[in-house]
Amino acid sequence: MPATSPQKNSRDGRTEEERKIDEWLPITSSRNAKWWYSAFHNVTAMVGAGVLGLPYAMAELGWGPGVAVMFISWVITLYTLWQMVEMHEMVPGKRFDRYHELGQHVFGKKLGLYIVVPQQLVVEVGLDIVYMVTGGKSFQKIHDLVCTPGNCVEIKLTYYIMIFASVHFVLSHLPNFNAISGVSLIAAIMSLSYCTIAWVASLEKGVQPDVDYGYKAKNTGEAIFNFFGGLGEVAFAYAGHNVVLEIQATIPSTPDKPSKGPMWKGVVVAYTVVALCYFPVALIGYYTFGNSVSDNILISLNKPTWLIVLANAFVVIHIIGSYQLYAIPVFDMVETYLVKKRRFKPTWYLRFVTRNLYVAFTMIVGIIFPFFGGLLGFFGGFAFAPTTYFLPCIMWLSIYKPKKWGLSWTTNWICIILGVLLTVLAPIGGLRTIIIQAKDYEFFS
Repeated sequence: MPATSPQKNSRDGRTEEERKIDEWLPITSSRNAKWWYSAFHNVTAMVGAGVLGLPYAMAELGWGPGVAVMFISWVITLYTLWQMVEMHEMVPGKRFDRYHELGQHVFGKKLGLYIVVPQQLVVEVGLDIVYMVTGGKSFQKIHDLVCTPGNCVEIKLTYYIMIFASVHFVLSHLPNFNAISGVSLIAAIMSLSYCTIAWVASLEKGVQPDVDYGYKAKNTGEAIFNFFGGLGEVAFAYAGHNVVLEIQATIPSTPDKPSKGPMWKGVVVAYTVVALCYFPVALIGYYTFGNSVSDNILISLNKPTWLIVLANAFVVIHIIGSYQLYAIPVFDMVETYLVKKRRFKPTWYLRFVTRNLYVAFTMIVGIIFPFFGGLLGFFGGFAFAPTTYFLPCIMWLSIYKPKKWGLSWTTNWICIILGVLLTVLAPIGGLRTIIIQAKDYEFFS
């Protein structure tokens, strides 16, 4: 007697087993989010470690080019984010809940995976590594500021990163986006708070007597490499696209009320907050310190002590939320592969093992390579630029096929050309910075 195939549900074509797996996986397990979830999730995803490096990016780019790159990046990434929101439900009755699902629809089942998944993983894992470094350095800064001179015990950065990682060994077991909504909301509030502290404290400190707005480089070659690195650091600051479809997947959708309405409403609020954070920090921070600014603006600020301690504490709280926001899509990819392809049972101990291994991996890499500025530039150009600046445009052209030389066609091609240039040039500067910083670095020091 022939074996009967699993009964498909006539409404969505899934078997009962497939439905149960989807209800267990992080991205598709909950779809009751409100529009304001989109707002604070996007703020938490976007305003991360990168904002603290923007004054340093300005120092590498210079006043005119720096302002231009900042503004153009804000406009382009808002446009490409709108494209992502629109493409989430462009096929009637179908939701592209994950970035790679949209890629598969555009480029084909296999090619879509090969194009999107490696880049998305580099972005999300790269961000979490940088957050490990940022969290550790912020803890270290708090210790250095509150410690009484003469009675301080010097503690290696390694241990501060381990302290930061310990939080994620707990939080990483929250199942999905909606489960971390409280963490994400607090993180979004913290981001606006520490950004405000950063630029207000810089303004209060006033322009330094020896401020210099010229390029810090000693020769033309070094200036060019620094410029490339600055491009990557700006690109790093606009990384929210890598989780936008996954965030939108948590919002309920019907033919009458598609999810793109509330999602876009949240995105507009989020991008307003992004502008209020990025531009004052970048411009006032650079105006105050010039080319002597640190690659983390809070490191350059030492007084008033209590305020800078508070700002660093806010940074730690914020990037705890940001880490989780970028970790959940990685967890979803790993758990989907193990359960659907390798036929593991969807159990709590599978989740326990995989998520703890991921946190341990990002912690160890962060300990080995704690080069904040170089990591921003390298990851910003290598993977963030494609997934943020031009991959959405390529998908849009492929799907909608706008009229050649029309407004949509021209706009998308401008974004693609600028994005490709960013992808090629930015990693060069970031990698050079890492190599220079690594020359005198001792591992696990």
